Amino acid sequence: MTATVVQMPKLGESVMEATLTKWLVQVGQTVALDQPLVEIATDKVDSEVPSPFAGVLTRQLYAEGDVVKIGEVFAELNGGGAGTTPVASAPKIEVESVKSSDEMPSTEPPFIPSAAPTGAPSASTGFLSPLVKTIIQKEGISDHELSTILGTGLDGRITKEDILGYLKNRGNISSGSAQGIVSTPKIQEASQVTTASKPIPAASKPAVSIGGGDEIIEMDRMRKLIAAHMVMSKQVSPHVTSFVEADATEMVKWRDRVKDEFFKKHGEKLTYTPIILEMVAQALREFPGVNASVDGDRIVLRKNVNIGMAAALPSGNLIVPVIKNADQMNLIGLTRSVNDLSLRARTNKLSPDEISDGTYTVSNVGTFGNVMGTPIINQPQVAILAVGAIRKKPAVIETSDGDFIGIRHMMFLSHSYDHRVVDGALGGSFVKRVADLLEGFDPQRPI
Repeated sequence: MTATVVQMPKLGESVMEATLTKWLVQVGQTVALDQPLVEIATDKVDSEVPSPFAGVLTRQLYAEGDVVKIGEVFAELNGGGAGTTPVASAPKIEVESVKSSDEMPSTEPPFIPSAAPTGAPSASTGFLSPLVKTIIQKEGISDHELSTILGTGLDGRITKEDILGYLKNRGNISSGSAQGIVSTPKIQEASQVTTASKPIPAASKPAVSIGGGDEIIEMDRMRKLIAAHMVMSKQVSPHVTSFVEADATEMVKWRDRVKDEFFKKHGEKLTYTPIILEMVAQALREFPGVNASVDGDRIVLRKNVNIGMAAALPSGNLIVPVIKNADQMNLIGLTRSVNDLSLRARTNKLSPDEISDGTYTVSNVGTFGNVMGTPIINQPQVAILAVGAIRKKPAVIETSDGDFIGIRHMMFLSHSYDHRVVDGALGGSFVKRVADLLEGFDPQRPI
C-alpha cells in the first residue's frame, strides 16, 4: 500500500512554524480518521493535529522538540489511497498564549524562577525549542538571565515571543531582575527634565494555609495562561475605568418586535450583541486612538477594526474569538459572525486565525446578571468594554411638555483603558459615544 504523507497545516496568518511537543501515535500503531497525531505549540496556540485519514503510522519524520515549518511533511501513513497527499485540517484549539480578558482576573502574581548559575542553558530552564535556543545563543543570554524569564507557552515553556520581549527591555533590566518586574518609564516634565527609571519590586506570593476540609484543584493549562496574561496586563498598563449608564429602550423594543421576522428572513437568532458591536465599531472609527496598541514609546493606530468578544467556555475558562473588519459589516453579517464564532468557541472548533489580531475587545458581563464590571485589557490592545445587564428602571424622561418618570431599559457600559496613551477625555468620550448611539437607536430601522 502506498504511503500517504501528512503536512503541518496552516496555523494562522502570522504563524510560519510549530514545535512538535508530543507524538500521540507511535510507529506501527493504527490511527483513525481525525484522531490526533501530535501535539504542537506555537507562539499563539497549543493544539493537536488530527490525522486526515485512517491508516497505520509508518514514519515519524521529526522528533519531539523539533520545529516544523508550515507545509512540511512530518509523518507518513499507510492508508488514505494510493498517490494521495492530503493535508491535515486546521487543529482544534486548546489554549491560546494571549488568552481572554476580563471578568475573572487572577490575583496571584506570575511565578518567577530562582536564578541559576551563569553559563549555558541547563535542564533547569525546561524545554526550549530549537528556534528559541538559536536566539539564546545568538544574543548571548546566560542561564542566569534565562531563569528570570516568565514562560507563557505550554507548561510554562519559554516561547520566541518571551525571548524577544525580554531582549526588547534587556537594557533597562538589571542582571538580577525578573521579567515579571516592571520598570517605571521615564517621564518627560514640562521643564524637559527626565527622571531615570527604577525597577518596581515584584510582589511575593501570599502564604496560603490549607485546612483539612479544603479541596485543592490544579489549574489547567488554559487557566494558568489566563492568570499569567491578566497579571501581565495589570503590570504593563495603568488601568482606568469610566462608567456610563445608557438608555437602551428603543433598541430593546426594536429587537423584541423584529427578532422573529429576522430569524425567518435570515435564518439567524438576533441577540443584543451584534447590535452593540455595530455601534462599538462605529465609535472606534470615530475615535482611532482607542483602536490602538503601544510599542515601546510609539503608538500604533490600527487600520483594521477587529473586535474580539470574550466568550465563556463550558470549562469555565474564557476565549476571545475575533470578528475581523467589523466596521465593514452590516447587522446581518455581524449577527452571523457572532452566532458562528460563539457556537464554535463552545465546541472547541475555532481555528488559530479566528482568535488572533484583535484590536479591541467587548465583554458581555450582563450574561452573568452583572450590571457592570472593571474588565482587564486584553494585551496588546489599549482598551476593553464591559456591557452590563439590561434592567428596567424608573428614569426621568425629558419631553417638550416637561419631565416625566417612566420605566426604561437601562444598562451600564464600563470602559477600561490604558492610561499611558488613553487619557480620561478620550476614554470617557469614547464610551459616551457608544451610549449616545444606543440611545439614538432608530426604532423604525428595517431588517
